[in-house]
Amino acid sequence: MNNIFLITKREFLTQVKKKSFIVLTLLAPVMLIAFGAVIGLMFKANESHNIIEVVDNSGLFKNGLKSTDKIEYKIIPSSEEQSTVNTLKGNEAIDGILVLPQIQNGNFDEFQKNTRLVVNTKIGFDTKQHIISDLSNVIKKEKIKQLGIAETQIDDLDKGFTLKTINVSENNKEDSDLALGVKSVLSMLLMYVTFMFIIIYGVRVMRSVLEEKNNRVVEIIISSVKPFELMMGKILGVTLVALTQFLVWITMSVVGALVLNTGFSTMQKNIPGGDEAMMSKLDIAQIATQVSHSLLELNFPLIIFVFIIFFLLGYIFYSSIYAAIGSAVDNETETQQFTLFAVLPLMLGMYGSFSFINNPDGPLGFWLSIIPFTSPVAMIARIPYGVPAWQIALSIVLLLGTTLFMIFLAGKIYRVGILMYGNKATLKEIWKWIKN
Repeated sequence: MNNIFLITKREFLTQVKKKSFIVLTLLAPVMLIAFGAVIGLMFKANESHNIIEVVDNSGLFKNGLKSTDKIEYKIIPSSEEQSTVNTLKGNEAIDGILVLPQIQNGNFDEFQKNTRLVVNTKIGFDTKQHIISDLSNVIKKEKIKQLGIAETQIDDLDKGFTLKTINVSENNKEDSDLALGVKSVLSMLLMYVTFMFIIIYGVRVMRSVLEEKNNRVVEIIISSVKPFELMMGKILGVTLVALTQFLVWITMSVVGALVLNTGFSTMQKNIPGGDEAMMSKLDIAQIATQVSHSLLELNFPLIIFVFIIFFLLGYIFYSSIYAAIGSAVDNETETQQFTLFAVLPLMLGMYGSFSFINNPDGPLGFWLSIIPFTSPVAMIARIPYGVPAWQIALSIVLLLGTTLFMIFLAGKIYRVGILMYGNKATLKEIWKWIKN
């Protein structure tokens, strides 16, 4: 145990003292936010503002077409239609002309056939659909008027139906759509973080083993410690590195959220009428409050406990596989034929977890969260929805037992493979190493 502790300490300090680790740990959240902002600016920069002149021969659409920040409608007289169409090409002042014919005897089908949009530039799909929607709304109102039905009656018919759901298995707690959405987002976030950390840091363990093997440093280390101790020290060292980086990011996120929340509250108080009156008008504030309530209703102690347990066990389980792969090959090119065995089960668990949104307690959710190869991501994805205690206990026992068994197998492969050079390891040879 002392040797494992020393190797773990060395591996941890070697990683965290690197400038790349410090820079990445501190800047990664900032870079992620900046990346999202850049993407948003790119979409914003690519937004179009189209000026459409409208020839309304029917007189129906004059007051019905409302300009927005994306489309600006300009009504022109019918007498200018032909001259405007003739001079449209090369005219940078407008982007197109919408010609609306007269409506004969309420025949809107004929009106639709003869309606045309003449443009001098490429009109985007969204812009065209926006124009269609505007025309459809005006026509719909006109049809309602012709039928003698009041708009309020139509609005009443279009009202949706809200169904209140009471869950008796959770002390008659109401399951709202927003709460389900919050659970789904949290589920996918925790699942994706676990998947990415296992892949990224598992590969780091493999590369560390491969680097020491190629540098022949391992020959010196092996003279002082057992191969199993070296492997476990590396796995635990990188595990601590992953947890350190993860905790730093969580701390930065919490502090950032508190600062933003305080700043928003202060700014709001300094705005005249910016307290309750203003907040009542902001849908975003109401949604944020509802989301906060939904989050507070979750069993966070259980979620955190399950997340930590399955994150650590899952990471150690797959890191053992990656360590065995790194010891069995001589270069990174050869790792590709073996890493597939580690990636596929994780991907199966991740993509299978998307179905939990519709049925977290279904047979797929149960088996994915019980089978050790997929449970590190599947159980974490299920836990926000609520999982019976016996299923959590069974999954932990199976994952723990499988992890210990995988460490045992990886240790046998590592013991032989770490000192093998020049030979391309095959599955048949690796099986021999395990049996011996």
